[in-house]
Amino acid sequence: MPPGWDAVDPADLQAVLQFALDTFDPNIALASSFGLEDVALIHALIGLNPDARIFALDTGRLPEDTYECAERIQERYETKIEWYFPNTTAVEELERTKGLYSFRASVENRVECCGIRKVEPLNRALADKAAWITGQRREQSVTRFGLNVLESDAAHAGIWKFNPLADWTLDQVWAYVRAHDVPYNRLHDQGYPSIGCAPCTRAIAPGEDERAGRWWWETPEHKECGLHNRKGQS
Repeated sequence: MPPGWDAVDPADLQAVLQFALDTFDPNIALASSFGLEDVALIHALIGLNPDARIFALDTGRLPEDTYECAERIQERYETKIEWYFPNTTAVEELERTKGLYSFRASVENRVECCGIRKVEPLNRALADKAAWITGQRREQSVTRFGLNVLESDAAHAGIWKFNPLADWTLDQVWAYVRAHDVPYNRLHDQGYPSIGCAPCTRAIAPGEDERAGRWWWETPEHKECGLHNRKGQS
């Protein structure tokens, strides 16, 4: 672990973020998809450092509400979002050879699409980073049960990965967002607790887990796009 981490209370959001900034800034950034967790973290992070780095991946198929949320966040906090985009040639080749919805044909095809639209741009975004921050929570899905607040990211050359909300419940995140009047994605009010690309996201039914609306045609153990693969996950 980085020096000094043993003195940090992992349940203290402000302390975790302050340690992350003190230790790694400016070579650290928050990855935002403008879901509820990410906008909460943006509020907390900008409160500690107005120049904190935030990046996002524009897959080319995000819901309009996500773009609008990103714009409102930028305006509210007067911050700059570093956008990363997929390789145009790779996207064109995929759609010409396999069509516009190949990701629904198989897990392999879906992973290929996510690889082009998300994973490769993320690799570029993290190329100059020593650490990054995510909004992942254990409660979200079976693929995240073993999540730690701080872990070494084996998928990205072992850089440090902070998951400050790992232990938070969805109710806690909502309480934070409402208490601080944080702008959030309007799709959350329409039954979307987890929001990704438009054709791969739907509202969930009562009793379903938070990520049931992501790639809903797949079984739960496959529901990661490759951005947050951990040891033992493919």
